[in-house]
Amino acid sequence: MKSSVIFSLLILFTGIFVLSQTFQSENEIRTYLQRSVPFVGTEIPRMEGIDGAGIKVAVIDTGVDFNHPDLFGWGPDGKVIGGYNFIHEDQLPMDTNGHGTQVAGVIAADGEIKGVAPKAKILAYKVSENGEGVSSDLIIKAIEKAIEDDVDIINISLGVNKTNASIDRAVNHALEREIFVVTAAGNDGPAVKTIGSPGKNFGSVTVGATYNNLTSSMVATLEIDEKPYTVIPMVGSPKLEKPITGKLIFAGYGKTKDFKDIDVKDAVVIVERGSDVEGEMLYFSIKEENAANAGAKALMVYNNIDGIFLGELIHQFIKPEYKPRIPVVSLDRGDGLKIKESIESTTNATLNLFYNPDFVTHFSSRGPVSPFYIKPDLVAPGAYINTTQSNGGYNFTSGTSYAAPHVSGAAALLLQKNPELHHHEIKSLLLTTVKPVSDAYGQEFSIHEAGAGRLDIGNAFGAKLIIEPPNFVAIVSSDDKIVEKQFELKSIDGTWSGFDVTFDGPEFVEFGGLLDNGNILKIKMTVSGDDYGDHEGVMMISHGGIQYRVPFLLHYTEGSVSVNQQNGKLFFDIYHPEEWSFAKISVINSKDGKTETVTATPFKNASIKINENAEYWIDAKIRVGGNSSNAYNIIKISSLSEKYNGLDMDIPEKQISIIAGAVVMIGIIGLVAKRKQSIVEV
Repeated sequence: MKSSVIFSLLILFTGIFVLSQTFQSENEIRTYLQRSVPFVGTEIPRMEGIDGAGIKVAVIDTGVDFNHPDLFGWGPDGKVIGGYNFIHEDQLPMDTNGHGTQVAGVIAADGEIKGVAPKAKILAYKVSENGEGVSSDLIIKAIEKAIEDDVDIINISLGVNKTNASIDRAVNHALEREIFVVTAAGNDGPAVKTIGSPGKNFGSVTVGATYNNLTSSMVATLEIDEKPYTVIPMVGSPKLEKPITGKLIFAGYGKTKDFKDIDVKDAVVIVERGSDVEGEMLYFSIKEENAANAGAKALMVYNNIDGIFLGELIHQFIKPEYKPRIPVVSLDRGDGLKIKESIESTTNATLNLFYNPDFVTHFSSRGPVSPFYIKPDLVAPGAYINTTQSNGGYNFTSGTSYAAPHVSGAAALLLQKNPELHHHEIKSLLLTTVKPVSDAYGQEFSIHEAGAGRLDIGNAFGAKLIIEPPNFVAIVSSDDKIVEKQFELKSIDGTWSGFDVTFDGPEFVEFGGLLDNGNILKIKMTVSGDDYGDHEGVMMISHGGIQYRVPFLLHYTEGSVSVNQQNGKLFFDIYHPEEWSFAKISVINSKDGKTETVTATPFKNASIKINENAEYWIDAKIRVGGNSSNAYNIIKISSLSEKYNGLDMDIPEKQISIIAGAVVMIGIIGLVAKRKQSIVEV
């Protein structure tokens, strides 16, 4: 029997913090019920009676507490109609950790709080007892059991920050069976290239996290000597018109005496939560007033116990005339101690507070995962999510674990409304109808941070147009500056009139397009100049009062790699305008990620044998002098005879389309100085 390999799978549980609903004297927390669910537009389908009824959602996690009043019941007549306990196979998949119950609540809680799809049914597959180490074999078994149980949607709010081909193959199997698979991006941000399996799987919908629509949607950012930290604005803290930068100074517990012998004028002050005197009630409002009186620009309070917290400046014990004058944020104890210990005379802190629920969280994992497709796919609320907790309670929690089930619930609503749609068509509706998300300076987050944008269920619910692919990667080079692509359009209600297609792109790209045969949009992009590198843009299609967004990533490379197939072999030709000496060519099978490499020199042709019909991604590293230059290509093979095809029985038989619709990548696009240009009106 194949041995089970234990990976350091990251259960995306508390993310950065967990806020309980217990009330404490100095950080009294109000229960912000139902902020994220209405914020993403669920009220629109609910007005039409769409609530997830008849849809089965698999939660592969730590189990589900089916005794919770909002998730009540095990078996055909309950909320949790089935599942399996892979940890203790003779027991029901009861959650003793809490994570799976929290995830299930976001999807389908139906009681004191309402999930995105409150009438959907849950199947609980328990693959972890404590939310820590998870066997890859158990995840695979859970996916296969969910397929056997004929679920409609699989939610996987766990992952590993590296590639696991076995898990990815299992996800592909589910996709082949027309199951919609949602995965959490991970909590390893803000560093790039931090999305692992199964989040990096092309066919799944990978979800990053934004803030939530509560506390007046106040967001705080902190940088100390250009290093970012996660901070939470305190309730009642004034927002800033522009960032504050000042010298960083530690001031004990923020008492009046702590400021006597230090000069904090125009400084950013950091203090510890609580007091050094037992029983003393040193409220956050007192700390803020003392810091403001001493001339500080801003105040940071780090926790006196592990974790982070949400504090309040306005409470029943403040002075009648009290009003906060400077911004105050809270931060994790570990971060606070590190900051305190690293303070030097030249240490500066930059703090910003602003209103923006669509701000990508610091912890949300970023792409890219591949040069050939975009991850994450989109983002959804994943901070301060109030959801069900084991033992009948509720709590606030954060992480991409809770962003993902917002999308699973959204898919349930769309499937109930349109049961005939394929999983890739549901994916298109969700990805092309998002809301753009912007940073602290009004600039849209990059594709690698936010994917297409933030989930908008109301927009997706009203959408009448399916666009495939819903995003794309384009490739151009110095010797091939034209790219042509086509998009298949499907009208759900049969209406076709009134299209308007525009691009938000660079000055050096000329766009053109036309609608062919009624439902095929053909576009052509021609680049000029030599602004080599990776660029981003978006194609926007207006139809029926809705603007659909199709983001793209453009690789504009100086060199190129051409490829052709003959008799079961791929042959490569390297070009570079400068003299090159060596090239390493990686050939990636899009079905399963299997990679083979071959080398080439100016005097040695390169070729590699292939065994099956598939789409292959070509990634070439070209050595020019002492530097390496990238070049990319894509080739789709469908002409191999049976003697070549199907030799590897571990590979799924049905091909996964890599650009969500068979498209030919002929060139590339570039994008730098952005402009909007209309290309076609029909």
